[in-house]
Order: sequence, then structure tokens, then C-alpha cells
Amino acid sequence: MKKILITRKLLPPSEAYASKIFNTKLNKEDKLITQEDLIKNSKDCDGILSSLTEKINADVIEKLSDKVKIISNFAVGYGNIDLVAAKKRNIVVTNTPNVLTDATAEIAMLILLGAARRAKEGIKWADKKNWKWSADFLMGKQLTGARLGILGMGRIGRAVANIARSFGMIIHYHNRSQLDKNLEKGAIYHNSLESLLSVSDFFSINCPATKETKHIINKETLNYFPDGAVLSNSARGDMIEDNAMVEVLKNGKIYSLGIDVYNGEPDIHPEYLSLPNVFVLPHLGSATIGTRTAMGNLAVANIEEFFKTGKCKNTVN
Repeated sequence: MKKILITRKLLPPSEAYASKIFNTKLNKEDKLITQEDLIKNSKDCDGILSSLTEKINADVIEKLSDKVKIISNFAVGYGNIDLVAAKKRNIVVTNTPNVLTDATAEIAMLILLGAARRAKEGIKWADKKNWKWSADFLMGKQLTGARLGILGMGRIGRAVANIARSFGMIIHYHNRSQLDKNLEKGAIYHNSLESLLSVSDFFSINCPATKETKHIINKETLNYFPDGAVLSNSARGDMIEDNAMVEVLKNGKIYSLGIDVYNGEPDIHPEYLSLPNVFVLPHLGSATIGTRTAMGNLAVANIEEFFKTGKCKNTVN
């Protein structure tokens, strides 16, 4: 029986599934493990089921036991793993695509709505229990009939578009390539980021994290937005240059921002917490019982498939 290290606690059905087919090392207390612990605890393991909280860089991979043949990441993203270094060691890296699309799209719309309708301020007023209604009390921005720009029209981006259409929004998007008409469903394609930003009354980041997308929303690109735009990011935190974003949130160029992800999680730029027009969630994109169970099961299934067949359809390197 193959032995695997599971670096963080999974939901019970996924741990039971793993323990049925593998000799498992579990993290029952769900403590964050250091890179040194990862190397040490996986020495006698054939595979690692990792999470985004582990930074498995080239140095870590170089020190892994020769027994380790696969790293199955409990996420659709894999920016925490050095894919090139893993490939040099003939270690397969896999992810968990498809199963978290709808849950993440729901969060994308939640933070967009929260930012547009001043939810952060509303919660504070409700907690005080002394608010008074008036015709202009906490007026926000309405989604109906507005233009929504989507950066990244993959599975999650298209799911966001489907939800947004129910609000009567007009969908615009920028992608590496234009979608087929049956996938566009009337969405308007822009062949440049600048063109998309210029028509985005609302804007949702849903593209993968790459070297090219790091700080893609920065001091220069923020100037392309219409004045008073509402932005949201449910993809990866490093797509936004924080200092530039704070500046436009303060001067009113950008009306508000909703974020479920941010640089240095769980640390956050302090002004995101103090500004009234930033609606923040603690990376809840896939946080539903059904989705997290499906992710865990798929991460286990990836390892099972690899050891049965020598390959895995969800390999990313």
C-alpha cells in the first residue's frame, strides 16, 4: 500500500477515502507545517497531498525524498509549487479543476455586490443599532444594466457571466483568445486589456495567476477604468498592486473594491481594512461543504489514478 502525507486536515469523507486506499499521514490538529516539516514528514512517503499554505519551492523539492513521485495540490491553483523544479525531479504535480467553479463564481458576485452596495459600512451601522433611515442613507451602485468586464473567461469567468446576466448586466471580456459564439452567449470580446477596462463599470478578475498577470491591475491600468468603477478580485491576490489601488480608492477614481484574495494572505494591506469602500472576505471562494469535499476527493483520486496508470489527467507540469 502506497504511503502519502496529507499536509492539512481535509473534510472527513475525503480523509476516509484516502485512508481506505493509502497508508496516510494525517495532520489531525490542522497545524501549519514548515518547509522543514514537509521535507521530514514526507521522507517515507510516495506522494504528498498539499494545500496552498505550503510553499513548495525549488529548494524544498530538491530536498524531497526520491520516494516522492507526486504532489497533488488541494486547489485549482498551483502557484505555491515550483513546477519546473518538480519536473526536473520527475515529480508529477496535479490540481483540482472543475469542481469549484460555481462556488467561486458565487463569491465573485458576493464581493462585487458587497462592494457596490456598501455592505462593509452597512454591517457597521447595523452593529451600532442606532442608524436612522433617510432617502440618501448608504446609497450604492446598482448592477442592473451596467457593463461588467471579466478578465479571464474560463470556467469560473463564464460562471460569473451567467450569474451576472440574471442581474441584467452587459458582459464584456478579455481572454487569451476569443471564445466560440456558443460559449460567449452574447458577451463582447476585447482584444486588449485596455479596451476592456475602458468599458468596465464593474470588473471581475477571474484569470489564472501567471508571471504575466502579476500586478496586472496597477497605477497605469487603473487609469483606463471609467470614473467610479467597482472592482472585485476572487482569483489571486498578486494581480493587484496594492498601493496603487489604495490611492484610487481614496481619491474616488475607483468607487469600491471587493476582494476574497490578497497579497500575503492572511496578512493584508492595512488600509484595505480601514477604508470604508473595501469589502473583504478571508479567501472563501471554494468554501462550501460540497465543493471542499469534492476538491479533497479529487486530490486523492489524482494520486490513485497516478499510481494505477502512471499518469493523471489533471497533471499541470
